[in-house]
Amino acid sequence: MVAATVFIAATTLIAKALGTDTLGAGLPPFQVTFGRYLFGAVAIFAAAIVMRPKLRLRHAHLHLGRILLGWGGVTLMFASVALIPLAEATAITFLNPVFAMILAIPLLGERVGPVRWSAAAIALLGALLLLRPGGGIIAPGALLALGAALLLGGEVLLIKRLTQHEPLLATLVWANGLGLLIAAATALPGWQAPTAAQWGAMAALGFAMAAAQGCFVNAVARAEASLVTPFSYLTLVFAGLYDAALFGVIPDAVGFAGAALILAGASLLAWREGRLSSPAVPRAPRPLSPPHRMR
Repeated sequence: MVAATVFIAATTLIAKALGTDTLGAGLPPFQVTFGRYLFGAVAIFAAAIVMRPKLRLRHAHLHLGRILLGWGGVTLMFASVALIPLAEATAITFLNPVFAMILAIPLLGERVGPVRWSAAAIALLGALLLLRPGGGIIAPGALLALGAALLLGGEVLLIKRLTQHEPLLATLVWANGLGLLIAAATALPGWQAPTAAQWGAMAALGFAMAAAQGCFVNAVARAEASLVTPFSYLTLVFAGLYDAALFGVIPDAVGFAGAALILAGASLLAWREGRLSSPAVPRAPRPLSPPHRMR
C-alpha cells in the first residue's frame, strides 16, 4: 500500500499539469482520464500477455460496479486537482479510506476495534488539518474531490470482494479494458488535440496508475480493507515531497502538523496489528498466473 501511494501521488501531480496550462492548453478531465486508461491498459495487457491469467468473467456485476466507481472517482479527482491546490485536493480525495473502513463493517462483515478507529481518527484529523477549515475550501473543486473520495471508497470494497474470487491480474485486465471503453466514449465528443508533451505526460500517468493498481490490489488481497486502506493517507506526504522537489513548495507548520498526524495514525495501526496474535491465518491471494509461468 505504501508503494501504491508513491505512484498515486505522482498521478495527481501529472493530472494537475495536464489539466492546467503547464504543458499546453489544459485538457478536459474526461480526456485526462482517457489517457490514464489508454496507457494503463497497455501496461496491464503487456503483463497479461506474459503471465496469461484466466480471464473468465464470473462476477460481472462486481467488475462493472468496480469499473464504474473507479472511472468516476478518477475523473472527479483529475477535475478537482485542476481547480484547487494539489495538497488540498489530495487531502480531500484520500478521505476514501474512512468511507471504505466504515462501509466494510456492514458490507464485508469486518470488525473494527477501538485501536483501528483511533488510528483512523488520528489520520483523519491530520487530513482535516491540511484542509485548513475556514480558509474558503468549500468550492466546486473541493466538492468534486469529496465525490471522488466517496466513489473510490466504494471501489475499495468491490476490489476486496473480487480478490476473493478472481486472480489479481485478471481484475486489473477487466478494469483497464472496460474502463478504457467508458473513458473513450466520454472523451471523444469533446476531444482536444494534445501536445507532444501532453501525450508523454498521459503515458507517464497511465503507467504510474497501472503500477499503483498492482500494488493496491495486492495490498487489499492480503489483509482486511479496514487495515490497509488507512495507509493510503501517505499519498499526502509523497505529494508534499514532490511539490518540494519539483516546484520548491515547502509545507508550512500546518502542513507538517497534518502530515505528522497522518503518519502517527498509520504507525499506530501497524504497531497494533503487529502485536495482535490472531488464530486465523490471513488468506494468501490468488497467484497472478500458474506457478510454472512465474518461473
